[in-house]
Amino acid sequence: MRDEIAFGMLSEYDSAMAQILVRNLDDAVLDRLKLAAKHKGSSLEQEVRTILTRAAASLNRKELAAQAAALRARQAPNRSRAVELIREDRER
Repeated sequence: MRDEIAFGMLSEYDSAMAQILVRNLDDAVLDRLKLAAKHKGSSLEQEVRTILTRAAASLNRKELAAQAAALRARQAPNRSRAVELIREDRER
């Protein structure tokens, strides 16, 4: 297990950007991140930045549950007789 991984490239354009330090990152996780970055032709730092940005923008569980409930409410109830038809067919 690696002790830590740090990102924080500062340039004259990004001098106010935040930095993050991740300690005790499993070697296998780091290897997979490096491989993903290599396949995309980007740096490890950019790959991690992309993953964190997407994760931060995704819905939390409560919002996701609310959207799912709204979607179910808009759908018509399922009035299928599939179970009944299967049972009838088995009894033949």
